[in-house]
Amino acid sequence: MHSLAEEIRSFSKANLRKQCTRVTTLTGKRIIETWRGACVQVVEETAPGDGGGCGYVPDLSADLQVGVVRPWLLLGSQDAAHDLETMRKHKVTHVLNVAYGVQNAFLNDFVYKSISILDLPETDITSYFPECFEFIEKAKIQDGVVLVHCNAGVSRAAAIVIGFLMNSEGLSFARAFSLVKNARPAVCPNAGFMEQANLTFLSDVRLPENSLL
Repeated sequence: MHSLAEEIRSFSKANLRKQCTRVTTLTGKRIIETWRGACVQVVEETAPGDGGGCGYVPDLSADLQVGVVRPWLLLGSQDAAHDLETMRKHKVTHVLNVAYGVQNAFLNDFVYKSISILDLPETDITSYFPECFEFIEKAKIQDGVVLVHCNAGVSRAAAIVIGFLMNSEGLSFARAFSLVKNARPAVCPNAGFMEQANLTFLSDVRLPENSLL
């Protein structure tokens, strides 16, 4: 029986099978990496009958699903906020836009409030609660219907609505999150927003008594 040391000494690279690695990029380009001597040779491969394009199927359809959290409190994306038919279908009167870089589409038809919030875990989402909650409350008092939206209607707007329910109805984070998730299943606030909302004491974001006068 040969020892391990003898097997290592007698080893030859010529005994190895040639290998290649195929990589498909997001643009659909196929690249083949093959070892040639001490170097790696990279060539582009085109699949037969393949006209290129994305390596995945992008969803370009508009997200018009509107979550009805309360009859007067709605949650959605910028697509819904920019679709007049959807807005009228849900009898929207007020729009709280917490997206970054998204313009308001129908200035003559709805009451708008815009607050640019970055969707980053380190963003202090609770610092925006008071003015957001005040706008929502005013819409409710005026018998209006308010749509809260950001870009995708997934993180920022959802965090605002969750915080509002905790503040105005005294709900726990878990209960408020469940209500919002049931209304719009796509919601998923980033980890920073989730932690902030979960740890926020209601007294910290209560509206001043005269704020709605």
